[in-house]
Amino acid sequence: MSEIDTHDHDSGHGQPRSVRKLGVVAVINTVGFVVELAGGLLFGSLALLSDAVHMLFDALSYLMAFAATYTAERYETPGEWTFGLHRLEPLAALLNGTLLVPMALVILYESYQRFLNPVELDPVMTIVLATGGLVVNVASVVYLQGDELSLNERGAFYHLLGDTGASVAVIISTVIVAVFDIRGVDPVTAALIALVIIWSAYTVLRDSLDLILERSPTPIDELRSDLGALDGVDSITDCHVWQVCSQLTVSTITLSVSVESLDSKEQLRERVHEIVRDAGVDHATVELTTNRTTQYATDHAH
Repeated sequence: MSEIDTHDHDSGHGQPRSVRKLGVVAVINTVGFVVELAGGLLFGSLALLSDAVHMLFDALSYLMAFAATYTAERYETPGEWTFGLHRLEPLAALLNGTLLVPMALVILYESYQRFLNPVELDPVMTIVLATGGLVVNVASVVYLQGDELSLNERGAFYHLLGDTGASVAVIISTVIVAVFDIRGVDPVTAALIALVIIWSAYTVLRDSLDLILERSPTPIDELRSDLGALDGVDSITDCHVWQVCSQLTVSTITLSVSVESLDSKEQLRERVHEIVRDAGVDHATVELTTNRTTQYATDHAH
């Protein structure tokens, strides 16, 4: 290994398959949203409308993730954009979460109004459409399931599980309305789904802001402790870890070391890369400094 190594690294990590799956699931959920939205408006079920909004949120999440990832991987960017367009992912997520909050608040307000002034709904058609939404969600879950899911796919998978539960809740509440004529169940179910949407929006906003504000995704104190415990390391001059996007974590590390020989420094550098790799870092820039020399090594933590 030379004193200075510079490599261009592919940070896709199996992105094409992930992008295709997200695109397919986005289309499926968009169709489900349109059907449930029309049904909720036609047949008077606020719970069905809430489920439609929940489905829209997930569809937009998948579409934005698909568009951002596809654009970042597909198109070349000017040299000044050294990390390409990967930052589109957290920006898209931030926009999605921001738009979702007022939609959920409107549902909560309408739920309150419907609870005070119940309206008649068509339970048969509501159950039929909610069952259709359930089928869409289950089909999407089956399509995404697997032993090795990307980060985006795992997020979509858990969102779909929540959608599945919402569809089941709509079906159960509509059956209660049909059998016992308790119309207040529908707006209560809608309000519960709205609260789930608000929680989902909170997690999306939190995660996207963590990325944009470059919060370390790994416990930085633990990483510094592991690096400082290495033989030959006198002190940690610099240690930064951040995420460019959900699938690319990078770091810059500067260590003051007491070793002098090239072999010893090479062994120490390899140990540093092992530690940062185990911490989930994809690309690490490591600088080793001594009283007499400064050595740079830019590697990829495989």
